[in-house]
Amino acid sequence: MNSDFSVRQREIVSLARTIGKVSVDDLARRYDVSVQTIRKDLNELCDRHALMRIHGGAIIASGVENIAYEARRFVAAAEKRAIGAAAAAIIPNSSSLFVNIGTTTEEVAKALSNHEDLLVITNNINVAMLLYQRPRIEVIVAGGTVRRADGGVVGASASDLIRQFKVDHAIIGASAIEADGTLLDFDYREVQVAQAILENSRHAILVADSSKLERTAPVRIAHIGQVKTWVTDEIGDSPIRAVCHERGVRIVEALPRQAEDDPEA
Repeated sequence: MNSDFSVRQREIVSLARTIGKVSVDDLARRYDVSVQTIRKDLNELCDRHALMRIHGGAIIASGVENIAYEARRFVAAAEKRAIGAAAAAIIPNSSSLFVNIGTTTEEVAKALSNHEDLLVITNNINVAMLLYQRPRIEVIVAGGTVRRADGGVVGASASDLIRQFKVDHAIIGASAIEADGTLLDFDYREVQVAQAILENSRHAILVADSSKLERTAPVRIAHIGQVKTWVTDEIGDSPIRAVCHERGVRIVEALPRQAEDDPEA
């Protein structure tokens, strides 16, 4: 880590790597300093590309390696729950769908638990574990190498199984979204599966919160114009809105319930 960082700044970066997100208020209490002091620390760390600012705090800034999977569960947690519920509401009973890897796609799976007569094909072990006991949901898991970091099944075998189906809906995530609408991820093997999912679904639904607009990743999945619906949180007047309008992509902005007792809210 940069030796020009103060001890506190180095500890802040280490904490962000461990838990996924640090907040201004929590850090001010932890170090018994003013919120202005913490904001100055975060701004310096962001200027040097060690962290990336988000509302109320910061997360690790990485364009090569993703944040640890368990830590990502804490980033925009309330927003992901709202996105999951809104995406699940689009899926009718008695339909087939793909669900790929991601903490947000898992929130969709949780919200699907009361659906009936679904066929779910997934390369996400966590999604399979969430749904396989539901009596009215049939689950098919893609075969291949299980990625230890997150329980994702990746590689050619997973892509081959996906291509054997043509489903009604697909739920996909992305690690980053460029201003021109390019969807990005970190693992080319997972990208191959995501591309197979897009090619073999009638209605592709992207689930990705607005923080993905501030991140980057090295591997191209597709263009946002290849999905029909993007379920996100509030994106304001981001240029991506015009891109979606031009390409006919419906945007669903799902806001978290303010009453939720959630540290991310």
